[in-house]
Amino acid sequence: MTNQKFKKELNSLGAKAKEAKEFLLNSSVDTRNDALKFACEEIHKNRSDLFKENEKDLEEAKKLDLQNSFIDRLELNEKRVDSMIDGLNKVINLNDPIGELEGMNPSPSGFKVSKMRVPLGTIGIIYESRPNVTADASALCIKSGNASILRGGSEAVRSNNHIVTQVRKGLTKANLPEDSVQLIQNQDRDLVKEFIKFDDCIDLIIPRGGSSLVRLIAAESKVPILKHFEGLCHVFVDSDADVELAQKVVSNAKSYRYGICGAMETLLVSEDIAQKFLPNIVNEFNEQGVEVRACSQTLNIISANKATEEDWTTEYLEPIISIKIVKGLDEAIKHINDYGSGHTDSIITENQEKKEKFFKLVDSSSVMHNLPTCYADGFEYGLGAEVGISTDKLHARGPVGLNGLTTQKFILEGRGQIRS
Repeated sequence: MTNQKFKKELNSLGAKAKEAKEFLLNSSVDTRNDALKFACEEIHKNRSDLFKENEKDLEEAKKLDLQNSFIDRLELNEKRVDSMIDGLNKVINLNDPIGELEGMNPSPSGFKVSKMRVPLGTIGIIYESRPNVTADASALCIKSGNASILRGGSEAVRSNNHIVTQVRKGLTKANLPEDSVQLIQNQDRDLVKEFIKFDDCIDLIIPRGGSSLVRLIAAESKVPILKHFEGLCHVFVDSDADVELAQKVVSNAKSYRYGICGAMETLLVSEDIAQKFLPNIVNEFNEQGVEVRACSQTLNIISANKATEEDWTTEYLEPIISIKIVKGLDEAIKHINDYGSGHTDSIITENQEKKEKFFKLVDSSSVMHNLPTCYADGFEYGLGAEVGISTDKLHARGPVGLNGLTTQKFILEGRGQIRS
């Protein structure tokens, strides 16, 4: 397929999105919520067909000998579909940000100045594996008044198509344009290279996937992007930690789900508590089938494989954990800032001063206290759902929900003032 044909296909998508976003901008929040309610009903009603389509995707993916974590992210079951529907319902219950005014302050010349929150326009979302992203992204874009063009991975094409079909049914029932949500059918990877240069139709690109995909898009996109790089997450067990609490949190941070970006990949332990803490947690990892890779000092306490420099920079997304003993808080913070991806990091401590220092100095989009990093999820933050977790600092950071899909414009109100 030539670039010209790609452009023809993308122009068609862009034209439909432009018409849809203008309609959405003039719609009421009640109408947008109705579309999401109808979409929930359709997904629930047709879930047996969704499972059939997902099973076909799984069968094809297993033939490719992909990572277990990849297969896990692809798989849908009753619990995950229930969670998908619950996420959409939570989006429905969120306050509408569109038209929200902030400020209303008087200017030096006497007129009023405020900011109004408005949709970004048309959002392109490029993602791999997870069909739930299709539902979450669609819902957040609809609620925030944005048109969306989705490009899922070839491994989930049937599941994504089914979900988008149900969402588009919901839009139609609510008398909104079904093209408010579009799914690119063409799986040619070269199309993505044209899509990210489509700056006359797309206002923001959100890539979700492996680091190679995100880096490619960051390097070549002409459209502003909101990057979701690796989730190289750390938990630091401080010398003032409650050991029982620490074991519970650390275990959950790793084993809740290995394939999510919020899974802990590196465990840092203060040398003052290492002898007391490490044997039990490593025994638990061994029972769970988690491979432990450890620094030399840790190997004096427990049996494990020797960690290499590469381990400190690896997002495993598998039952593998790297462990390092550090002298204390300062070394832990330095390790996180040197090796981390800016995603999510947690401290386990009962010392409030250390907690506050960790919060202040760790340069990540989410910083936690006495919590497992797997809580890094828009649903858990009360955002209803998310389109990704931004490790960028502009224009949104952390889980990107409704407000992250909006921008602001200045509103000035006067009574005939003139500038002299």
